[in-house]
Amino acid sequence: MTLDPKLLAILACPEDKGPLLWFADEAALYNPRLRRRYVVRDGIPVMLVDEAEGVDNAEHERLVARADTEGIQPTFGD
Repeated sequence: MTLDPKLLAILACPEDKGPLLWFADEAALYNPRLRRRYVVRDGIPVMLVDEAEGVDNAEHERLVARADTEGIQPTFGD
């Protein structure tokens, strides 16, 4: 799944307003600071705090390691 690069450039976590990591093959945006995953349904990011999925330590480590290994960059710079 792809998201418009212009959309990715402005997407931020609705809670802490920080950048997210985009995992296209998992259709998810991830906030490593709060350990929350936001799903993308039918190409539309569901950016609601109440619908975000919390991740455990193992999943957090997997996502952060994958981002490092694959060069996945935050949606925008800090």
